[in-house]
Amino acid sequence: MNDITLHPLLFKPIYQYRLWGGRRLAGLLKEPLPQGPVGEAWILSDRDDHASVVTNGLYQGYTLTQLFAQYPENIMGKLASTFDRFPLLLKFLDCKEVLSIQVHPSDDQKEYIPPGDTGKTEAWVVLETGKKALVYSGLKPGTNAEDLRKALAVHKVADYIHNFTPKDGDAVFIHSGTVHTLADVVVFEVQENSDTTYRLYDWDRVDAKTGKPRELDVDKAIACIDFNITDVEPVKPKIESALPILREQLFNNEHFILWRIQTEDQFSVGAEDVPRILVCVDGEGAVHYDGTDYLITKGDVMLIPAVLGVLNCSPKGKINLLEIAIPEN
Repeated sequence: MNDITLHPLLFKPIYQYRLWGGRRLAGLLKEPLPQGPVGEAWILSDRDDHASVVTNGLYQGYTLTQLFAQYPENIMGKLASTFDRFPLLLKFLDCKEVLSIQVHPSDDQKEYIPPGDTGKTEAWVVLETGKKALVYSGLKPGTNAEDLRKALAVHKVADYIHNFTPKDGDAVFIHSGTVHTLADVVVFEVQENSDTTYRLYDWDRVDAKTGKPRELDVDKAIACIDFNITDVEPVKPKIESALPILREQLFNNEHFILWRIQTEDQFSVGAEDVPRILVCVDGEGAVHYDGTDYLITKGDVMLIPAVLGVLNCSPKGKINLLEIAIPEN
């Protein structure tokens, strides 16, 4: 196949059992949920164990891993020599119950990162909140490792972690090293392509699937904590344009840049010689390429390969769309 056969790519979600999950992703995604509590839908993943599969066009049935290996320059453009796999992992989370209190290592903490993995900086966009919605993000100022170990012994770890009640639309940045968890929310998550998590505390619960508590990683978790990260609150969106197209930049760091676009008018997506990812969180629209309309609806993720450049998107009514870039650094 030659260069010009690439097109906007849609993917099938990969559902993950989690003891803290629920059933709310059924209202977000078209793919039927499996039985039991579903905590995560991996919507764009280039992992050996979970590779996203294309659902449309000439490449239907291909995995992202296969496409990246065969067409790295067409997918990644000027970033092709920088990465040996797609560098981001995108998810929807349904946190019906509270997650474990956890932390992820930073890229430079090599001794705590399995071979082939990276550190894990991530961010959330809140899509739905329940009556018990809560986000824990960052320590309370002055907390140290000894405080946490003593708190573990008396099941009071949460007392040392900052928390707030989230609202729909909140955007929360969780840098590697941040102690965090969340409860009774549905969120979109963008993160480094890593699956390395260290549990500090899991609320003394038992996994119904195994009949046992989940394993904790207390020493590794404490070693990976950045004790200077405290009192993390939602970010303040940077408004780049207002009417008729509201375009807000929510995150801009060394791993990803994310904009939220809300409009009924046609707008541009994509960029020259770099990939972009679109995630539709409400509404629907069509991305135009080479005389064909590629429909994107609520819950869909669409990868725009670098070779396609800038494209137009026409909403059908009002759309709420996230656009994600990989920084050129």
